[in-house]
Amino acid sequence: MTAPHHLETPQGRRIAYHQTPGAGPGVVFLGGFRSDMEGTKALHLEGWARDAGRAFLRFDYSGHGASSGAFEEGCIGDWAEDAMAAIGALTEGPQLLVGSSMGGWIALLAARAMPARVAGLVGVAAAPDFTEDGLWADFSAAEREALMRDGRIERPSPYSDDPDVYTRRLIADGRERLVLRAPLALPFPVRLLQGTADAEVPVRTALALTDHAECGDLRLTLVKGADHRFSTPDCLDLITAAIEDASARAPA
Repeated sequence: MTAPHHLETPQGRRIAYHQTPGAGPGVVFLGGFRSDMEGTKALHLEGWARDAGRAFLRFDYSGHGASSGAFEEGCIGDWAEDAMAAIGALTEGPQLLVGSSMGGWIALLAARAMPARVAGLVGVAAAPDFTEDGLWADFSAAEREALMRDGRIERPSPYSDDPDVYTRRLIADGRERLVLRAPLALPFPVRLLQGTADAEVPVRTALALTDHAECGDLRLTLVKGADHRFSTPDCLDLITAAIEDASARAPA
């Protein structure tokens, strides 16, 4: 396994990344909550990009994978800053952003902050505003009280033996980053992929984003029976097909 390179962000965080040279528009993979750049989708896309001669970037947010920092100290704003620092420092020209789960929210924040650097967007089980509409809405009264009192709560994770930790800062910061409460202009091709058996991000989230976004070229594909991982061979092929379609229709 090749050791990652590292980028020092303007905020002083050390971000680990792997980069594949190639033609543009480059593809940037944005992972999910507690995920890292060694996941199935990231590695599949890297292999696809290498075979296609496309530039590709995968990286770990701070507190994730091989990057610096503690996960519990991070929040949506931090991770969006990490993503924008990586895009700004490591890529040239407009990029096609592929956001998985939380990465879909990060991609939308990046697109809102730096639209000239985005050629298109592919959301895979995209989870915009999940801290508010998913977590906070689902917390019991006792969990909300404990979170505000203690600054954190834990819940069993469906993907790890270690519990998921949710902090007061994560929830508070998320409220400052919501994208489904105000106009959301996406002036480039957007492709959304969503499994109907996703237990983490419901189909209604994909429908809400589709309805809310101001975009002249947005398509939502629902895959019956696909779960949140969206990592079967057929699902992976759908991701690369969406990238190719969005790239072909991206503004010159």
